[in-house]
Amino acid sequence: MVLEGNPEVGSPRTSDLRHSGNHGSCVLSSPGEDAQPGEEPIKYGELIVLGYNGCLASGDKGRRRSRLALSRRPHANGVKPDVMHHISTPLVSKASSLEVTSPFSHQALSNRGQHSISYTLSRSHSVIVEYTHDSDTDMFQIGRSTENMIDFVVTDTSPGGGAAEGPSAQSTISRYACRILCDRRPPYTARIYAAGFDASSNIFLGERAAKWRTPDGLMDGLTTNGVLVMHPAGGFSEDSAPGVWREISVCGNVYTLRDSRSAQQRGKLVENESNVLQDGSLIDLCGATLLWRTPAGLLRAPTLKQLEAQRQEANAARPQCPVGLSTLAFPSPARGRTAPDKQQPWVYVRCGHVHGYHGWGCRRERGPQERECPLCRLVGPYVPLWLGQEAGLCLDPGPPSHAFAPCGHVCSEKTARYWAQTPLPHGTHAFHAACPFCGAWLTGEHGCVRLIFQGPLD
Repeated sequence: MVLEGNPEVGSPRTSDLRHSGNHGSCVLSSPGEDAQPGEEPIKYGELIVLGYNGCLASGDKGRRRSRLALSRRPHANGVKPDVMHHISTPLVSKASSLEVTSPFSHQALSNRGQHSISYTLSRSHSVIVEYTHDSDTDMFQIGRSTENMIDFVVTDTSPGGGAAEGPSAQSTISRYACRILCDRRPPYTARIYAAGFDASSNIFLGERAAKWRTPDGLMDGLTTNGVLVMHPAGGFSEDSAPGVWREISVCGNVYTLRDSRSAQQRGKLVENESNVLQDGSLIDLCGATLLWRTPAGLLRAPTLKQLEAQRQEANAARPQCPVGLSTLAFPSPARGRTAPDKQQPWVYVRCGHVHGYHGWGCRRERGPQERECPLCRLVGPYVPLWLGQEAGLCLDPGPPSHAFAPCGHVCSEKTARYWAQTPLPHGTHAFHAACPFCGAWLTGEHGCVRLIFQGPLD
């Protein structure tokens, strides 16, 4: 075995400062301060899984939930590149039992506490990049695995309003999908990287994984199904517009998308973009999509109290069914999404006319949900209305005036129009706009409709 150590990888020039082109300027600082007992921890931001309206159907439990706040840890656990080794014998895994004669090489390959990324270039040549403790950052790992090193357990969300919350043999989400490193000092910048460290503190890129040498002699690579990121143009606010989807590498560099999700040929390096998460950044893990919200951004979002006040205000207006003349009312979120009650508002999603439930106007030749609106005669899906309850998905605290088609989730106009024009990755190379509250693919010309209520006759 020949093992060559390259100590320059651990120097500021080739580890921290080499990211200056894609991550902004790098300033070396003193270790972050530990949180004092009794202090409220600094919040870096929150991750929200699209397709859930406030919580998982079975309830949020431990690390398996629909929303997770990332806060400064009591002690830093971040890591950064340190030393690169070239190995001329096959590498199975750092945790494997290897016959070696050099004490240094044995330590490099078998120390379970040492974080490392292993790149298998061929059956006879591998590269290991050792990582060392970084007292300036906190690391959070996301993936399908329920092992202790995963901070946020994410499972597949199926389109159409259903969610696969249990383990699935068909899951396309990696067990160790990605990691987020947050600076422990202001402005608490959060950066995303593809792949997470496993139980052996290793990221292993096999022979068939996409990987390459960078122009400065370092290594980089992509995971099998990739980690895609989209930063919204104009931030996550009333003036937001969808950005361009990019792929993030293991080392945090930004690339254009591959021809298909698992293609071995990488896209082109995008030098003027970074892996820094912004308010409203979307992270797609090939099976689930996450929204990143910053503390400042969440201050602009409606609160649960505001959403409840809007529900009560809408019900206080006493909207009526224009045919049955019955009073309609949005149910309390405490009821959950059970069977609609007799006061539940229903909508014809093609025209937006709101009615109470009735059984007439069926057009079964067009589908089981197809009905003819008695006011304008348009034929289309007829569904119950449900208020969107995940406040972090809303761009503004505007009134609930629009509904997504065909699911019937209700939110503000700005929120509805933004998500209706935001394509979300699906499968190996497809994109679909979807309701952020249930994951249903949107249909129709606009993907949403303005609701038309009739007030009380008195």
